[in-house]
Amino acid sequence: MRPPVWRPPIEPSLAEQTVMRLVRRAKLFVFLREHRHELFDEGFQAELAAAWTDSPKGQPPVVPALLALATILQAYTGASDDEVIEATVMDRRWQLVLDCLDAERAPFSKGTLVGFRARLIAHGLDRRLVEQTVALAKAKGGFGDRALRAALDASPLWGAGRVEDTINLLGHALRKALGVIARQQGRGLSWTDGMAAVAAEAGVGLLSGPSVKAALDCDWDDPAARDGALGVVLGFLEAVEAFAAGQQVAAVPGIDAALGAARQVRDQDVQLADSGPPTLRQGVAKDRRISIEDPQMRHGRKSRSRLVDGYKRHVLRDLDSGLVRAVGVTAANVPEAAGATQIAADLAAQQATLAELHIDRAYLSSVLVRDRPQDLAIFCKAWRVRNGPRFAKTDFTLDWEQGLLVCPAGQQLPFTPGGKVQFPATVCQACPLRTQCTTSTRGRSVQIHPTSGCWPSSASGSLLLPGGPSSASASRSSTPWPRSATGKVAAPATWDSARTCLTFAVPRSSITCTSSPVHPGRPSRPHEHR
Repeated sequence: MRPPVWRPPIEPSLAEQTVMRLVRRAKLFVFLREHRHELFDEGFQAELAAAWTDSPKGQPPVVPALLALATILQAYTGASDDEVIEATVMDRRWQLVLDCLDAERAPFSKGTLVGFRARLIAHGLDRRLVEQTVALAKAKGGFGDRALRAALDASPLWGAGRVEDTINLLGHALRKALGVIARQQGRGLSWTDGMAAVAAEAGVGLLSGPSVKAALDCDWDDPAARDGALGVVLGFLEAVEAFAAGQQVAAVPGIDAALGAARQVRDQDVQLADSGPPTLRQGVAKDRRISIEDPQMRHGRKSRSRLVDGYKRHVLRDLDSGLVRAVGVTAANVPEAAGATQIAADLAAQQATLAELHIDRAYLSSVLVRDRPQDLAIFCKAWRVRNGPRFAKTDFTLDWEQGLLVCPAGQQLPFTPGGKVQFPATVCQACPLRTQCTTSTRGRSVQIHPTSGCWPSSASGSLLLPGGPSSASASRSSTPWPRSATGKVAAPATWDSARTCLTFAVPRSSITCTSSPVHPGRPSRPHEHR
């Protein structure tokens, strides 16, 4: 059944006016209350309603505009799904926006919110929600069609899937397959009891517990015992595959996916020998799967000492309006530069252009820098350039129009980006500045950076990228460099399959959390689920 059209009151009541006056900082609540009828006009609500099948059966679903507003507020406040439901009853600001002031019961359930989010993405309506919010912000003077001054940065996004070692990954996948078999057979038991009954019938009773390693109960510090346990678990995989084939349920999508995950873990982590027991593979597979529930999560690192299990979030923030204009998410093991492709796609969808782009060095090889137009100024912190007491690279001049490198003594040689310029030994030996430049008998050499030459300004410490206006290299922007380029809304929500609004994005099969809603600057532990 299609959902009805939501027609909330336009003029605020006296009680709502009181709440609006008391809101001091989180002005988005007031903005959404004042303009929700414009954001979700009847045309856009009809687009949202098209995601539901028109059928005379069933109960009318919750109004999608209401759920979309809650999704925007979830991203803004950094609330989890459970906290959203609580806020609709306990927080008058949420009630103000959702037209449920003084409600004693939540207007929707957690399951409804999660299902709406999945439906939103499945029908491509997350992009439409972004476009609709951008159009409203433009109409209300948030920004115009000007070229953007923007900052792009990446931050860790922890996945909520349980990260396990090889043996527990195998056990988790096999338990999942057994649970689906039990549900397909309609045994009328709980998921745990049904899975345990099927495990016993398949001859793999040790899989019925929450941890196969605990059930095996061996000395995991003993390599021989560990290899033996690994062989037992691989035998469980063969037994479950044979049982599923005998029950004629192997082709059921849930079972096939679970068994496929177990095979993937086996192939990436296990070394099978022609003779002798199987052993764990030395080292880490290039694209190793680390979670059964979230197959897209990966090991990564933000720095040498800071490890991440999950994703990297890429956020482009407008330095003038403070709005987040584009977002992207990549696996944690993917270089930051790869996330710029999604940022470029977001900007293209909005028909937005950049005038200035402030980045860190990880994005220098991205498409935004490599394919930049001539009028785009790139600002980036420079590498430290040292050459002891002698001339550093910064003492040389690059003439991009002529394609010449000029040394401090005025000697000129042609260069190509990514190549090396070697000054002749005879020229260097006769140079009066030789002792200040090089001790090499072959003459001074200078390596040109492959990304078209990134030379720091001695006055500002920023990189000079050819192609932009000459003023771009004179100094860095006067705007303070934001720590995460997301400003006030740096903390996204804990959500499943979300990639909506202007403020958050995660892959389609993850539940993530990067910070505590109570303390936005403090990382919180990711939720684990089975």
